[in-house]
Order: sequence, then structure tokens, then C-alpha cells
Amino acid sequence: MNRFTHDIRVYWEDTDAGAIVFYANYLKFMERARTEWLRHMGVQQQLLRDETGGMFVVTETQVRYHRPARLDDLLRVSAELKHMGQASITLVQQVAMADDPTRKLAEGTIRIGWVEAATLRPTRMPAALLGTLERHRAPSTAETDPRP
Repeated sequence: MNRFTHDIRVYWEDTDAGAIVFYANYLKFMERARTEWLRHMGVQQQLLRDETGGMFVVTETQVRYHRPARLDDLLRVSAELKHMGQASITLVQQVAMADDPTRKLAEGTIRIGWVEAATLRPTRMPAALLGTLERHRAPSTAETDPRP
């Protein structure tokens, strides 16, 4: 399976005055899961930047909120690579309750571009990184559809 999951506990700092997770923090949770997803594949972002002069930047987000998370909840955040180009990737991410992953709290699509760190100009990802990402990409409909 190509879906990566990472568990995150909700702390006071993540909530508003009503002990409900502040909406922007779901993006932080997704960012943490993407970072751990890369680590799981052996990609260390600082080392990658030092060695290649490039880095990932978020270029687009779309998030839909379904229900709130609260103080002390344990969340399961997923990251799944859906599309890959030469200079960007698109991931589908979901935040759910860890004890009931069918209870979705938020879901989003995140597009991440590869840029030269010094100039922030878009550029192609290094071949080794593309190969690593390709091995972890979710199968497309054409690849999983058994019909001819």
C-alpha cells in the first residue's frame, strides 16, 4: 500500500479557546506527515537541499473540513502521492481519528513544487529523487483497472 500514515496528538497549542483544533493547524499536521513520509523513504530534506541546492515548496492547497478535533485526540494523518511531474508532486492527505480512521476530520490536496533554494525558481527534481518518489506513487486508475 502506498498510503503513509503518521499519528499526531492534539496539544493545547493546537487548539483555540474552546479546546477545538484551530483550522490552520490541520495544514501543520499535514506538513508533519509529509515530512515523515519523506523520511520514511530515506529522504532528508536538509541533506537534499545541501547536496542538490533544491527544495520543496507548497504551491497550492485545497482543504475540506468535516468535523473538529479536540484537545488530547490522537489523530492519524495520511499522505499519498497521486501525481508526479518533473518539477512538482501532488499529494492527497487526510486527517482522521486514530482509533477510527473512517471518521474523517479533514482532507486535502497539496501540490508541492521543486525549486532552486537560492532563487526559488522552479526546476526539475534530481533523477534519484524522482526514482524514489515513483516507487511510492499510488497506482493510477489505468494501472489498477483490470479491464482491457
